[in-house]
Amino acid sequence: MLCFSALGVHTCGRRARADGNCNELRSGIVKSLERRTIGKVTRRLLPLLMVSYFIAYLDRVNVAFAGPGMMRDLSFTYTVFGTGAGIFFIGYVLFEVPSNLVFVKLGARKWIARIMLTWGLISAATAFVWDDNSFYVIRVLLGIAEAGFFPGVIYYFALWYPAEHRARVISWFMFAIPVSIIIGAPISGFILGMGNVAGVAAWRWLFVLEAAPAVIMAFVVWRCLSDRPADAQWLAADERQWLAARLSTESHGRYPPHYRAALRALLDRRVLLLGLVYASILVPNYGIAFFLPQIIIQFGGLSSVEVGLINAIPYLAGAVAMVLWARHSDATRERKWHIALPAGLMAAGFIAAALVDTLDLKIVAISLAALGFSISPVFWTVPASILRGASAAAGIAAINSIGNLGGYFGPQIFGIIKDTTGTDSGGLLFLAGSGLFAFVLVLMLGRNRALEEGISRTYSGDRP
Repeated sequence: MLCFSALGVHTCGRRARADGNCNELRSGIVKSLERRTIGKVTRRLLPLLMVSYFIAYLDRVNVAFAGPGMMRDLSFTYTVFGTGAGIFFIGYVLFEVPSNLVFVKLGARKWIARIMLTWGLISAATAFVWDDNSFYVIRVLLGIAEAGFFPGVIYYFALWYPAEHRARVISWFMFAIPVSIIIGAPISGFILGMGNVAGVAAWRWLFVLEAAPAVIMAFVVWRCLSDRPADAQWLAADERQWLAARLSTESHGRYPPHYRAALRALLDRRVLLLGLVYASILVPNYGIAFFLPQIIIQFGGLSSVEVGLINAIPYLAGAVAMVLWARHSDATRERKWHIALPAGLMAAGFIAAALVDTLDLKIVAISLAALGFSISPVFWTVPASILRGASAAAGIAAINSIGNLGGYFGPQIFGIIKDTTGTDSGGLLFLAGSGLFAFVLVLMLGRNRALEEGISRTYSGDRP
């Protein structure tokens, strides 16, 4: 790069020093190019996808805030409400893999825009349910509409980010989950606090008003998102070249990138085991998401806005932990214990929540459990490292599908236990048991050599 021979450097020692200076200079230039490129990619894509996921997650869980009004007006039991909240994941699971394969074929811009438009319209239609069956149907349809969004974005990140950047990027993307509760809970409380408007119940207005941003965002995504680095005219030529070369050097597992490989990915033991781990994580995640507002309401004397603000406290703790824990995982290049320890912490928090009987202590305990939400960004670095191409799309979608069965069983079983016992303690202990199972299962994964190698590859084998 620099011609040291022209300066009269001929001795071996001087050549060695010159070569060292050359290497240092090359390394510095590459690092500068990397920082510039990753910075541009992040500023362009991450806010767009975070806002999209913020809206998606709020539309998925705002039924938790509408729940008390729905249960009163439509005579729902806790079991009916929990089943309806969780049955969203049946449609979601059934269409997850097909949706993600279409995602690969059509590209992120078209498919994410389609997903957002349909889920916004269906979420608004939830305002018109009249009994338990109509509630079940609309929730299944919402799951079908949203299927493919989350695993599609995880796959999409693998097309844009080298492995050592992914945990942090995924953590910021998933930061939208707690933020949607932190911001969405008070907003939902405010809407519910308006009471009936034009003779329409406040919980019905909640679905209509909170669905509108999804429809608007569909057109923003269509306009602004790029499918691949080669399409990114907002990157300079050297930035596109560096990014393509850097991503091409990474090892993404043993599968070739064609669609027949997708079927093999679905039967891979690593995919099935990771799906089971994720299901064990999502049981407590969604179990508490759909029932925490009702746990808070039972203590009495609180307005809808106050319930929303208190509901946001555990998610604030989880949001901070999510970003810091993912950053620590990337810095140490360790994944396994960064997945296991939050699961154990989640279990401990829910056990404590089941044993205390005052609102302040219960919120503290649930906030401790919410620190375990930091598991997800680190977890999702693993599938992207062991699969590629159609295999990655299908495998990530399969893991997410299996995992989201936990989103179905978590609120349903919590509701059944609540109806049977009349208290929340049994349901909280059930959530704790699922977190403990995830902790044990992750520790046992070392016995599966292929999966252990996949986890190791996430942080040690991706560099050329």
